[in-house]
Amino acid sequence: MFRCLALTVSLAFILPGALHAADTRESSSSIRDINVITFQGGWNLPVWVAQEKGFFRKNGLNVKMDYTPNSGQLVRNLLNGKYNIAVAGIDNVIAYQEGQVKEPVVNPDMFAFYGVDNGLLSLVANPQIKNISDLKGKQVSVDALTTGYAFVIRNYLEKNGLTQNDVHYTSVGSTNDRFNALLAGKTDATLLRTPLNLQAKENGFKILASGSELGDYQGTTGITTRSWAAQNGDILVSYIRSYIDGLNWIYDPRNQKEAEEILVKKAPGMTAELAGPALQELLNNGLQRDAAINAEGVKNVLLLRSRLAKPEKNLTDTHKYYDTSYYQKAVGLNKQETGK
Repeated sequence: MFRCLALTVSLAFILPGALHAADTRESSSSIRDINVITFQGGWNLPVWVAQEKGFFRKNGLNVKMDYTPNSGQLVRNLLNGKYNIAVAGIDNVIAYQEGQVKEPVVNPDMFAFYGVDNGLLSLVANPQIKNISDLKGKQVSVDALTTGYAFVIRNYLEKNGLTQNDVHYTSVGSTNDRFNALLAGKTDATLLRTPLNLQAKENGFKILASGSELGDYQGTTGITTRSWAAQNGDILVSYIRSYIDGLNWIYDPRNQKEAEEILVKKAPGMTAELAGPALQELLNNGLQRDAAINAEGVKNVLLLRSRLAKPEKNLTDTHKYYDTSYYQKAVGLNKQETGK
């Protein structure tokens, strides 16, 4: 009898703690490996934080992130199953879905499921270029001529009086590749993303336009395939929850110093002196605070692609390219957990 009573008392103390530990998050015994492919750059800070601070692991995920030299390789490796998730511009989803790329693929099957940033774009030129008109006859580099941010820069230059024939566009590759080409004098101007725009400015290059000047735009998003998502929806939800945890941590002023240290550790070429301004630009002018996809920004992506892409298509159905159901579920679970 005393033994049973002791067991009952013990359980009374143990069970509440056990139930609390077994909350909506995954247990450490069910960690799942997730392979992510993206471009290198400071916009990956929420993911780096989620890795460093254990937010992915808290949600049952072990996330490995690799970096791609160009969007074509990123898409191919996502579609062939080497990677589960890609982090890249939603324009890539649209371009491949509509067959408006140099090497179309059969049934690209991709969609975006959360938002990362507005593009974090700056048009940066060599020191001899003083204004937009000086770019006439010059070489401007982009990721790829049919995807990425090529249409953003073409649209902006046209608004400022330069036609496509006034500028020589060249495909160079990732933001890092374009940054290196600019520093080496191999291109006269290019679009750079934060923090590479600040690094270029530190080296004497001129920022001709940035942010809202280039238009309301949905830039980077989380991307996967519908076939993979259908079998792994819980993983997508856990990934988004972890990403939002990373965002919330970054936006907490108490974490600014450590966030800067992570930028220096992870972002190529980042210095302690630039980390503070770079972080502020990410927080104030680029990262999407709630990780939601900007519907108006997607409309503008479609408008640019409808006007400038080949073959010509009138693209109007934004929901063809993204699905918010996984995001909504992730946000709902986070609210349940925090009570906010």
